[in-house]
Amino acid sequence: MFKSALFRVLVATVVVVMAKSIPRGSRPAKRASCIVNSVATASDLSDCSSVTIEAFTVSSGNVLTLEPADGATVTMTGSITFAKTTSSGPLFTIDGTDITFNGAGNEFNGNGALYWDGEGTNGGVAKPHPLLKFKGSGTYSDFTVLNTPAQAVSIGNSDGLTFTSITVDNSAGDIDDLGHNTDGFDVSADDVTIQDSIVKNQDDCLAINDGTNIKFLNNQCSGGHGISIGSIASDKSVTDVTISGNTVTDSSYGLRIKVDADASSASVSGITYSGNNLSGIEEFGVLITQSYPDDDGTPGTGAPISDISFTGSTTTVVVDSDAKRLTVDCGACSGTWDFSALTITGGEAGTLLLNDATISGGSY
Repeated sequence: MFKSALFRVLVATVVVVMAKSIPRGSRPAKRASCIVNSVATASDLSDCSSVTIEAFTVSSGNVLTLEPADGATVTMTGSITFAKTTSSGPLFTIDGTDITFNGAGNEFNGNGALYWDGEGTNGGVAKPHPLLKFKGSGTYSDFTVLNTPAQAVSIGNSDGLTFTSITVDNSAGDIDDLGHNTDGFDVSADDVTIQDSIVKNQDDCLAINDGTNIKFLNNQCSGGHGISIGSIASDKSVTDVTISGNTVTDSSYGLRIKVDADASSASVSGITYSGNNLSGIEEFGVLITQSYPDDDGTPGTGAPISDISFTGSTTTVVVDSDAKRLTVDCGACSGTWDFSALTITGGEAGTLLLNDATISGGSY
């Protein structure tokens, strides 16, 4: 027994002495910087405080997932191209805490033309969607999302995300009306800001489906379905949204709040519009409906809408000759809505089914 104990002590002493004799610089250390140039090299970034993404192609059947260390800086030095794939999407996901992401003007190219058939996600060729998924917290800036098969950018599980100078360009999908369901930004998250960005597409520029404290500021939207709250499904709630300083041109709709007719245990409240400019609107300048997917039908009552306002700088909307200026289709709406800073011209008056809400001010 004594000899066994003595042996263990001697071994432990040797290990300690050896450890002390190894120079500190020779010991394994966390990586300060990492390079991503393939799906494989993106697989473990948990100890990378600086990540550089070089140009490469994500091959068919693969997706790209990044989970950098907390506080990491991620910089693109080349563009990412996605080969036509059978993967369902998202094709790119990044999740991390306090990430600083600089696209440096590079692209995420979804090769949308290989999928576009005019049917979007309603049928035809299977289309991976969304192309990009963002979660966690941080700031993301200066990249282009090009030719997405369907929805472009999805934002979820946010602990505070800001997007600046992002371009979503699906304008090539206008040819023969082949692009469809190419939403720019789909948001189901809290504490999100999207600003100084451009969306050219064939569906919603912005669609907020769930969340609170969301800001959409000084962006440009064209060719799609305008800026939307919703559609709101059962058990979803959207509150405290600011939509300010945006430009919408040549779109089917201008500003929409759309609630599923069969939605329950859901709500929309605290939506503020200020200083937006819209023109070339083909269907409805401003549409607030609880009849979705109908624009103006039999509204549901399970998702109340309250506290909608157009205040601050005037929001101006110019609609085409066959369009409706303002339509409200409510089964469960309440409160006094301040529309004093809303001016809509052109087209014809829409219908106002306000339920228990009233509208104050405005010209429409």
